[in-house]
Amino acid sequence: MPIYEYGCNACGREFETLVRSGTTPDCPDCHSTDLAKKLSVFATAASGGDPAPMATGCGSCGHPDGPGACAFNR
Repeated sequence: MPIYEYGCNACGREFETLVRSGTTPDCPDCHSTDLAKKLSVFATAASGGDPAPMATGCGSCGHPDGPGACAFNR
């Protein structure tokens, strides 16, 4: 079961939830199913066990050139 991040279009709450195949998630606050799936940035470990550096950039996709640099924010 993957964990997805959502933004509720009805009340604006952002949350993450486990989604089983064939189910439709709803907002934990207002129970609306009018949700926008958000693009998640995930962390990985570098070789040797050292933590990988945090993604920097626009905050949505991690593009290093900052806000508006990627197609996600256009």
